[in-house]
Amino acid sequence: MDSAPEKMSRTLWVGVGLLFIILAVSVVLSSVSSSRPRLQTPPVFGQVADFALTNQNGQAVTLADLRGHVWVADIIFTRCAGPCPRMTRQMKLLQDALPSGSRAKLVTLTTDPEFDTPEVLKAYAARFEANPGRWLFLTGTKKEIGALAIDSLKLTAIEKKAEERNDAADLFIHSTIFVVVDQQGRLRGIFETEGEGVDAAHERNEVLATIQKLERER
Repeated sequence: MDSAPEKMSRTLWVGVGLLFIILAVSVVLSSVSSSRPRLQTPPVFGQVADFALTNQNGQAVTLADLRGHVWVADIIFTRCAGPCPRMTRQMKLLQDALPSGSRAKLVTLTTDPEFDTPEVLKAYAARFEANPGRWLFLTGTKKEIGALAIDSLKLTAIEKKAEERNDAADLFIHSTIFVVVDQQGRLRGIFETEGEGVDAAHERNEVLATIQKLERER
């Protein structure tokens, strides 16, 4: 039978051993935490110039209307049989993933304003269950759209020559990226949309993380 001093000594050593284990676990957790990538402050790529375009409801939309909102933009055309439907589906998933408290907006520009009238855009928006309070489909003249898309948002939109087209819907070469603009109207993020499955989900999560970061800025 152990004496009282022996019991006390054994208890002391057990306590010391547990303390070392706790300290070791703390060091490991701290190391893992510090090695995780942290979202850095998104860089500023440039200021978006003022614009005046028309949404799917026939209403004028300007840069001032988007002040105070983070917004994500892309460029498509409704007759597109290539990447546009996939991009719009990804924008729909982004719309559905935004937190209810987020004030972020989604902006889809058309490269084909002569065909993509507000009425056509409204039908296209309904097809993808776009929330009209959140997601704007914008049209205007080619010059107005080009000034916003190409000059400010760094998107590409090039009309194909008739002899270069593979079919009647093969009208434009355009960017397949999403860009993110902050509450002050500055371009802050550029993201690929080419992923499928897990890659697409990862790209979407990066956009969401950037939106949340920019919404916290004042």
